[in-house]
Amino acid sequence: MSLLLKTAFALFAGLMMTRAFKRMGLKFPDVTAFLIAGVLVGPYVLGRVSTFGFASAGELAGVGIISNVALGFIAFDIGSEFELAKLRDMGKTAVFIGIVQALMATILVDCALVFLSCKLGPDILPIPAAITLGAIASATAPAATLMVVRQFKAKGPVTDLLLPIVALDDAAGLVIFAVSIGIAQAMIGGAINVVSIILNPIIEIVCSLVLGAFMGWVLTMIEKLFFSNRNRLAMTISFVMMTIALADRVYTFGRVRIAASSLLVCMMLGTVFCNMSEYSADIMTRSEKWSVPLYAVFFVLSGARLELRVLQYVPVLMIGIVYILVRCAGKYYGALLSSTLMNCSANVKKYLGITLFPQAGVALGMVVSAQSLGAEIGGLIRNIILFSVLVYELVGPMLTRIALTAAGEIEQKQPEHVHRARFQS
Repeated sequence: MSLLLKTAFALFAGLMMTRAFKRMGLKFPDVTAFLIAGVLVGPYVLGRVSTFGFASAGELAGVGIISNVALGFIAFDIGSEFELAKLRDMGKTAVFIGIVQALMATILVDCALVFLSCKLGPDILPIPAAITLGAIASATAPAATLMVVRQFKAKGPVTDLLLPIVALDDAAGLVIFAVSIGIAQAMIGGAINVVSIILNPIIEIVCSLVLGAFMGWVLTMIEKLFFSNRNRLAMTISFVMMTIALADRVYTFGRVRIAASSLLVCMMLGTVFCNMSEYSADIMTRSEKWSVPLYAVFFVLSGARLELRVLQYVPVLMIGIVYILVRCAGKYYGALLSSTLMNCSANVKKYLGITLFPQAGVALGMVVSAQSLGAEIGGLIRNIILFSVLVYELVGPMLTRIALTAAGEIEQKQPEHVHRARFQS
């Protein structure tokens, strides 16, 4: 069976799973339904017994471009939320909270896993692996968060801070991870690489912001040549795709690495576009309607990629549970401490940290870089993060919904026709 037909069936399965949840009276976000449907059509369930499922990771890699494009549009959507008026009101607060909660998660996970390494022994959990896992703990998944916010039309102080913070997590996480993995490599090889620790992450962030800003400016100028917002939407879609492709290019000059983060680039593209273009409001509304099925496919495929095999490794489960619990504590108390220092409202202090629990794409990208630590350490890190992503992706969106509802930023009842209009049924 062709990959196109399997992808179509995956989308169908995801949408039908949302119907099944409604029939059963379950109030899970659609993201959770898509992820569970993905697990069912993946290599460990339907893929083993039917041609309708994805039989292997190789088949999922064959449709990887869909996930890359979807993630780019998700980042573009988040970037479009950064209007200058909002940034003037909450820019400093979002930056401070974003940095503090990321650092708090890293420090607490580092301390917990180093202590666990001393108890279990370096053969089970090497200290370089513990330090690297602490850095990965800083990352938050923007995709699941955005989908929950959009599905339930969340509005309020918590939501207003949440979207900038998950965007800032990408930049903060890149720096923290680069420093931590540099220390881990020094512990293994005995030498600290200053270029990898300091210079390369700075270059990546600067290149991302510059490329995104340039593409956003060019897009704004070109769209003035058109007289139809339908054509402007088509041009916007093409620019997002071009930006994703350009961000994937990497150049190396000795130890210096010239690269960009596709998430940061697309966020910057959306930010510049929404602040410069007079057509941005209408185009973003049209783009949201166009991209919703793409997001659904993205989460179903993400569910299909979840590695269920890690559940059979007892040490991985034990370390993974500690990682999950301590990271959640770091995110929650980091957000609580920083929002208190910034004199935020009671709801922000109480609920913002819970919305920062989801973790997926950025963390998995860091796992790929962690393979440079060697097959044994890299494999351990990969299995622990895969287990944590499995838990976070299934539970995180539901906790985000609960937190935003408790904060009074999601209405308790949603009209059925609104659900259908946004693939939220």
